[in-house]
Amino acid sequence: MSKAVVKYFCKNCGHSATKWLGKCPSCEAWNSFTEEVVQKSSSSVKMWGKNPRQKAEPKKITEIIQGNEQRFLLSDNELNRVLGGGLVSGSITLIGGEPGIGKSTLLLQLALNLNKKVLYISGEESESQLKMRAERIGIKNENCYVMCETSLSNLMNYLQHEQPEILIIDSVQTLSSENIDSPPGSISQIKECTAELLRFAKETNVPVFLIGHINKDGNIAGPKVLEHMVDTVLQFEGDRHYNYRILRTLKNRFGSASEIGIYEMRGSGLREIENPSEILISEREEHLSGITISCAVEGIRPILLETQALVSSAVYGTPQRTSNGFDLRRLSMLLAVLEKRCGFQLGVKDVFINIAGGMKLEDPGLDLGIVAAILSSYQNIAVGKDIAFAGEIGLSGEVRAVSRIEQRISEAEKLGFKEMMVSKYNKGLDQYNTKIKLVSIGKIEEAFEWLFG
Repeated sequence: MSKAVVKYFCKNCGHSATKWLGKCPSCEAWNSFTEEVVQKSSSSVKMWGKNPRQKAEPKKITEIIQGNEQRFLLSDNELNRVLGGGLVSGSITLIGGEPGIGKSTLLLQLALNLNKKVLYISGEESESQLKMRAERIGIKNENCYVMCETSLSNLMNYLQHEQPEILIIDSVQTLSSENIDSPPGSISQIKECTAELLRFAKETNVPVFLIGHINKDGNIAGPKVLEHMVDTVLQFEGDRHYNYRILRTLKNRFGSASEIGIYEMRGSGLREIENPSEILISEREEHLSGITISCAVEGIRPILLETQALVSSAVYGTPQRTSNGFDLRRLSMLLAVLEKRCGFQLGVKDVFINIAGGMKLEDPGLDLGIVAAILSSYQNIAVGKDIAFAGEIGLSGEVRAVSRIEQRISEAEKLGFKEMMVSKYNKGLDQYNTKIKLVSIGKIEEAFEWLFG
């Protein structure tokens, strides 16, 4: 029997040391080292391929034959989008999110609707609990197998004889390997289990989904190296007070890392939202000040949403700056530009910004719509509900061009908008064949004069 070794691991980056350190030399985090007992067995690593592992030899990059990765479409179109056009064989995907946000529901719904042999490993729920949820969602796949197991060795022994077409692990923090003498969820256990599942996925071409917990900071629990080991990292997020959920790509080796998928949480499961613009724009009969419609782009998808602003006198002396769904530091920058370049006295005003629907976006094309909403609330004059905005604001008050302006204009036209305010620095605006009247401006002052006279 091998001797037990005590090591110290950094909770943030996974850096190991033989003694406790107050400051991590890798990520420079303070008081992040935890003690773990590591005991590896002397058993050899299992070989998943039929042939023994071949010795690697260097090749010229010009002589390498490029092969197209094998993809297959899933029954979930939103998941296909964030994965880059389908699931790649042999890939390993990590999905993180807050407790109760719908991670298990998303993957169980995928397993029940896919016409493939799927093995769902659950370390948190019993078989009866999974059966209750499956009946609520609707069972359409008779080849969906459920296994409640937390031992990695038992799982690997089963996979030696029966290999599914898709493997789902819920969750990776509940798995434990007998080769590591530490509790489940520890840094060494997560690294060992993920490495074994990664080896299985690459040598059998079976795609693997991993569900990961998050810590109090919102990051995926475990070492940061976990996100480097997998091929794709997805973040499932949303506000508990809203029914909408966003599946966001944080890393993708087989596609774009800026895509999002939008779902609606219902009693029967998650419903895909194909056109999020229609649900993010509220219907209002009367014109209200401080409300504009902005066009953002996430990945290749244009989204029209409602941006709301409220400007009021500072009652408590110190002006408040509150933002929901929009970067607070960028809001401070926009307010400084309005005061310095345009002469609006916003330094003594409370300013509140809200992105309707619980969305959280970082597209700079929202700047023009946010500024228009602030000016509308400041003047107490409503902006027409048939006007959309897309433009980035610079520090000198200029309205800069934004990317994918054609898709933004097309989305606004599809939803029935009659006018759209854009930057005049977008090239080829006069060549667009559109029914929308394009209002081209170069500075914030021009937008204020056109909107409020």
